[in-house]
Amino acid sequence: MHEMTRRNFLKVLGAAFAVSSLTGLAKPKTGFAAGAETLEFRIKDATETTSICCFCSLGCGGIASVVEGKLVSFEGDPDSPINEGGLCSKGAAQFNVVNVYNPETGDMTLNPKRLTKPKYRAAGASEWEEVEWDWIIRRIAEKVKETRDASFETISNGVTVNRTQAIAHLGCGALPCEDLGPLQKLQRALGIIYIEHQARL
Repeated sequence: MHEMTRRNFLKVLGAAFAVSSLTGLAKPKTGFAAGAETLEFRIKDATETTSICCFCSLGCGGIASVVEGKLVSFEGDPDSPINEGGLCSKGAAQFNVVNVYNPETGDMTLNPKRLTKPKYRAAGASEWEEVEWDWIIRRIAEKVKETRDASFETISNGVTVNRTQAIAHLGCGALPCEDLGPLQKLQRALGIIYIEHQARL
């Protein structure tokens, strides 16, 4: 009887692996067990539309797949010269801003945490209440005008300044330069001097 050495052990192990591999190749294989449902891609009957990722101002191109008015997939657009089909982790996950999969049933449902209407908390209140867009936009405009009128400076040490130091503006990284340009002009026209951007923080 031969002594079991490291070399002999590796030979036996290699032979056993080769035999098991050949046996596996010889066996007929089926994709699904008998009676199992055939899986289908969720974009099978989808209408594809090119779009732009909403997460930052880079403007990466994407392909939105829609079935019966519902977004079922979002992937990078290979024809986009900006991202050439790639998406960052946020862009690749933006499908889940709208939809999530129920871990118990596996069905796709609307994301229950997604806000579709603005929420407002009155001064001194402890709870947020859901309000309409028209109301909140008017409310913001009223507060901006009220604050600006109460704090607007026209003359300082004999110099016309036309400014307010009571309002600050923070830009959003999701806005491209085409949106930020007019927005910057609006803030300057209101006399706001404390203007910052999310990307610098």
